[in-house]
Amino acid sequence: MPDDIANSWESRADAHTFYGFTDFATIHARGPVVLTHGKGPYVFDVHGKSYLDANSGLWNMVAGFDHPGLIATAQEQYARFPGYHTFFGRLSDQTVMLSEKLVEVSPFEDGKVFYTNSGSEANDTMVKMLWLIWAMEGQPQRRKILTRVNAYHGMTAVAASMTGKPYVRAFGLPLPGFLHLSCPHYWRNGAEGETEAQFTARMAAELEETIAREGADTIAGFFAEPVMGAGGVIVPSDGYFQAIVPILRKHGIPVISDEVICGFGRTGNTWGCETFNFMPDAIISSKNLTAGFFPMGAIILGPELSDRLQKVSEQTEEFGHGFTAGGHPVGCAIALKAIDVVMNEGLADNVRKLTPKFQAGLKKLAQNRNIGEWRGVGLMAALEAVSDKATKRPFDGHLNVSDRIANACTDQGLICRPLGQSIVLAPPFIMTDDQMDEMFTKLETALNGVFAEVA
Repeated sequence: MPDDIANSWESRADAHTFYGFTDFATIHARGPVVLTHGKGPYVFDVHGKSYLDANSGLWNMVAGFDHPGLIATAQEQYARFPGYHTFFGRLSDQTVMLSEKLVEVSPFEDGKVFYTNSGSEANDTMVKMLWLIWAMEGQPQRRKILTRVNAYHGMTAVAASMTGKPYVRAFGLPLPGFLHLSCPHYWRNGAEGETEAQFTARMAAELEETIAREGADTIAGFFAEPVMGAGGVIVPSDGYFQAIVPILRKHGIPVISDEVICGFGRTGNTWGCETFNFMPDAIISSKNLTAGFFPMGAIILGPELSDRLQKVSEQTEEFGHGFTAGGHPVGCAIALKAIDVVMNEGLADNVRKLTPKFQAGLKKLAQNRNIGEWRGVGLMAALEAVSDKATKRPFDGHLNVSDRIANACTDQGLICRPLGQSIVLAPPFIMTDDQMDEMFTKLETALNGVFAEVA
């Protein structure tokens, strides 16, 4: 980090900004990257250096950083009606139109939408909705929530309790009643000699056993990302959802698809549940919902849950929950435009067009003797580093291999994300063939350089 100028952008950032999800050793050694603007899939720092952002910001800047239509929509709506809420039956016309559009593009025949400011708040809210429904229907004991190890559902106290990552323990979480089933990652968690079909059957059997042990009449709902994003792009084993959803249905346990990352095109379809062929009872949306141009989350309730929630809320006279900026008119206008951009301006088509090239590049890099697995679907993927490919043995933690690879990429003008022993890629939907070649060339150079040092 530059230290010759006391008031450098990097020094100013360190002086008064506290970083989340940041490796402090890296910050102390290298300093932060302070950005000023973006153009297409590139971002630029205060020194004028450009970076190809292969993670779309945080999965969400799928239309790039300067889409003129999204910028114009935001400007026009700010000039027309810059802010409001959705309390007391008062809401903007943009909010009404977005609710109609979200139900229209959902897999549901009908339903209702509730707005939040983030995916974390949406998952937190969905839990409260389930608790209210069961309590008012005479089953107040149904409060347990099922998720999976390695799942990421957010960082509020409730959403973090749903998140099956070790770092939540530092906060004294999860809260009681949040239960984590096994991660359905066959490559890493399959037993010796176990086929993928047998592994899937074992995941289903574990679910049955958990429900029997805990009691179906104590479980409020099951939450799952179609692909575990922040868990390291974990694609479920073949037939996973076809095995578990019928079990949940048999026991009357609602199925919630957390589509914060997967939704609106990332997996190659509008929804991840479409890609993996299962029907949820509700969908959690954020990130791509506004193409990253506004903080927003949404719960899309299918007809059964929306009817049940409406009925019990009328019994209590209101649904006593909400957020000041939930359903913000500017956010809703941007979301309407973002949905149109993704679905009608060729971005969704480009995801499908680029996917074969993307996966071919991953397969090539996976030939490296220190890459144990490549995994992914659509335009989301991970490469997992190993010290021994045959045994799948990871590198020693003190080597910080994924951080070193990410830092080597940054030095070359490429942004990718380290997650555990993996490097995650989630490029914007506007990527070109040449930009994808640039991404893989720089990543390969970084991989070779780091592995030469540690392997």
